[in-house]
Amino acid sequence: MTDEDKKREQEEASEPGAGDEAEAPEAAEEGAEPEAAEEQSPAAEPTEEAVEPEAAEEQSPAEEPVGEPEPAAEQDAAPQAEPSEESKGGAEDPKERRRLERSRASGPARPARTPEQRATERAVERRASKERRRRYRAARRTKRGEPGSGTPAAAREPGAKKVRQGTVVSAGAEKTITVEIAVVRRHPTYEKVVRRTSKLHAHDEANQAQQGDVVRVVESRPLSRTKRWRLLEVLERAPR
Repeated sequence: MTDEDKKREQEEASEPGAGDEAEAPEAAEEGAEPEAAEEQSPAAEPTEEAVEPEAAEEQSPAEEPVGEPEPAAEQDAAPQAEPSEESKGGAEDPKERRRLERSRASGPARPARTPEQRATERAVERRASKERRRRYRAARRTKRGEPGSGTPAAAREPGAKKVRQGTVVSAGAEKTITVEIAVVRRHPTYEKVVRRTSKLHAHDEANQAQQGDVVRVVESRPLSRTKRWRLLEVLERAPR
């Protein structure tokens, strides 16, 4: 041993309270550890209790789907049952419906018939149905009452035809004259005398009118593309 080690042993022996003080904190720490463990244990218990309900809740949804397949099986069975009911109720096709009616009919079967006999029977049935419809519709009409005659149509009387007087300005075409009609009127607002002229084509069967004559024309049916008037008479001859 060195001198330094010997000195340390002597110092430790000369100070007996120092070891007790070092042991005291260790004992205090050992006493504090059980208390901390006791304080932590109550807090740990509620957490365990809280975990247990959560685990139960997590397990309960997993257990519920086990009993659910039954409604699904019922839904699958329902669509399968519906077609069978429709098939039992009868088909919408008239031929299929008649076939089912014949198969369900009771009584003795009719004798075999030829196609001509079948066609004759169908014609008789159609005539009978037609007669029944006719009687039914006649009864309906009788029940509603016959339609009244209503207001008789008014007799059509031709209205007064328009007559115009004018001067012949052209008679070169065959059986056609051009008549200029002058209209002199006073303006309703300005009271000025306004003169207006219009030309029309008239039919002259005998070519009586000449240029410059004063004639009277009357309206008629369309005689050509532009003629809607006919010469009625010549009022005044032009000087020649």
